Amino acid sequence: MKNKQHNLDRNNFILAEILVGLLLFFVVLVITVKADLSSAETRLSDMVTYIKEQYNNNMKLDIASESKSLMRMIQSVEVLSQQIQQEEKTSDITEELLENYCTISYLTGVLILDENGQVQEKYCSDEVQAEEILSQTDQDVLLDVVDFHEKTYSVRMECEDGSYIDIAANGRQDKPGIVLVYYHTPERYTSIFNHSINSLLTGYSLEHNGTIVISENNQIVASNDKGLIGAKTEDIQELKCINESAVEKQLVRTDYQTIPDYGLMEKGRDYYVYAYMSADKIFAKTPRNMLYTVFIYLVIVGFMHALRWRMLQGHQKEQMRLQKEYTKNLESKNLELREAVFQAQKANAAKSSFLSRMSHDIRTPLNGIIGLIKINETHMDDRELVKTNQDKMLVSADHLLSLINDVLQMSKLEDENIEISHEPIDLGEISREVGTIISGRTAEAGIAFEIGKQELPVSYVYGSPLHIRQIFLNIYGNCIKYNKPHGKVTTTLKCLGEKNGIVTYRWTISDTGIGMSEEFLKHIFEPFVQEHSDARTVYSGTGLGMSIVKKIIDRMNGTIVVTSKEGEGSTFVITLPFEIAEKPEEIPAEMDGEVNIAGLHLLLAEDNELNAEIARTLLEDEGAITTIVNDGQQAVDIFSRNKPGTFDAILMDIMMPEMDGLSATKAIRALDREDAGTIPIIAMTANAFDEDEKKCMEAGMNAHLVKPLDIQKMKEAVCRYLNK
Repeated sequence: MKNKQHNLDRNNFILAEILVGLLLFFVVLVITVKADLSSAETRLSDMVTYIKEQYNNNMKLDIASESKSLMRMIQSVEVLSQQIQQEEKTSDITEELLENYCTISYLTGVLILDENGQVQEKYCSDEVQAEEILSQTDQDVLLDVVDFHEKTYSVRMECEDGSYIDIAANGRQDKPGIVLVYYHTPERYTSIFNHSINSLLTGYSLEHNGTIVISENNQIVASNDKGLIGAKTEDIQELKCINESAVEKQLVRTDYQTIPDYGLMEKGRDYYVYAYMSADKIFAKTPRNMLYTVFIYLVIVGFMHALRWRMLQGHQKEQMRLQKEYTKNLESKNLELREAVFQAQKANAAKSSFLSRMSHDIRTPLNGIIGLIKINETHMDDRELVKTNQDKMLVSADHLLSLINDVLQMSKLEDENIEISHEPIDLGEISREVGTIISGRTAEAGIAFEIGKQELPVSYVYGSPLHIRQIFLNIYGNCIKYNKPHGKVTTTLKCLGEKNGIVTYRWTISDTGIGMSEEFLKHIFEPFVQEHSDARTVYSGTGLGMSIVKKIIDRMNGTIVVTSKEGEGSTFVITLPFEIAEKPEEIPAEMDGEVNIAGLHLLLAEDNELNAEIARTLLEDEGAITTIVNDGQQAVDIFSRNKPGTFDAILMDIMMPEMDGLSATKAIRALDREDAGTIPIIAMTANAFDEDEKKCMEAGMNAHLVKPLDIQKMKEAVCRYLNK
């Protein structure tokens, strides 16, 4: 009984195997056919879409070229019309005059017509006749420019030989008549467009890609089957069937022959793109797939026979698998933990190295400043030595300020919430400013500075002038710092094109300096990294410059690539996209001459005694009268106690006890007196970032000056708002 049941189970198992095999074979067959058709549809559709897009691009380029040419004709005819007006006053219009203008303006010919469109004077430099040109113009529109001088007639005429003529006409300014200019483009140039269309199909083979056709006005203009070019689409059975039954970009079957074709089409503005191939190519893999099906069937049969045994062993294997997976995950976590520890140690080491370098870099100029002060104390009578030592102290102080700015800038950029400003700027002006600074630095260092080709078709864009200057001053600074004696720094600018209101520029900056190793190039954008840490007296810095540059460029959606070779120099390639801005209205020039604050009464709010004393001395040296208070509340009190006009301007520190500078400014602006809203309030602060300036402006301040105090900038700011 048990054996009978076993045999019954086995027979049922074999029957199940057969049914499963047949079902699998059928399913695979259906899936294979659908997959082959879907693959063919996708492949043909992608080809058609790509070819259409490229064809559209070619058409756009051709249209743009036509528009540009016609605009040139319009400008030329307007200029000639004005010139004729001037010449008419002094002499007659001659063929020599017209020939000269054609030569200067790169024109083929000029026609001078009367108010009825009859030729009075002409000059033609090729075989095109005036009668041929006039016969193809719209006479009504052409004659319309006689009475309406603000109108301009322009058109492109296609000639029988494939060439074309661009025409522009304008009414004469001196008397009734028409000035007509034209430029004849030979057929050897006009055929470039057709060549580019046929080149789109280069690389598409009949064997692997099927037949591809581009048609215009029911005529085939391009195909990877050269025998079809020039034929009518209605004469090609495959195209005729596709036109009759196709839905755009959907695969259809043509059954006019034994082996059917499958194809699709896509319509452009006034053209069609077709692609089709034979069914035997589409289903070439079907027999192989059926063999795979038989193999899979045998595998499934073996699997089903082994299923029972595997089910008995399944639990044990599952436990082993879970144990292995747990062990693997544990090992992976340990590796991740070790990597995290390593990175943390690496970061701590880098920061420790940075702190060590910063200690060295800060102490070195401070030691110099302190030492020079002591020397001056003992040599006060040696004015030349004292002056020299003061210049050296200023250099050291500037270096300290640069170090501090780098650290603060890096800290700000690491905050992802900080945004790069977006304001209208003039790239040309910024380039000139940077070039002026770098020219001075290279001259001081005995290095040549060469400015190569500069392509700047669009100068007015949106961007952050502060950060753009910072990018290039950092890079140029490295090129100068790490250059060789009598070395060279070169720069070029190339426009990569405009698209959707965005213009992209690429700067290439090269030097002939000491170069960088391949290993250092891998870490050049990491913070606190310096290759020449062993030569800090020569190549000083924080190791943050290139990291700052990279973060700024990333925020601006740009790229930077650095290549270098030790002993030969380095090259920096910076690519930045900018949103195009409208050209701003002309702004009146800044005040000319020397600004003067002598006799002005200034209220200075400064809590630091030393800074207050320095500011008082600088201001009184310029002839100003200074009243100093120690915090914002005192500034509000003394301003409110004095009658209007007592103070000409207020110089306000930001960070002060009792009441800060922003709150004090708001309090002053809120006072009920005639000068509360008009007195200039100028921020004098160590807070140098864009958001700090924005806060000052929002509080009601007129200007934002960064410490250390620049007396010239302060004088200009005060006088600007006092209209002196």
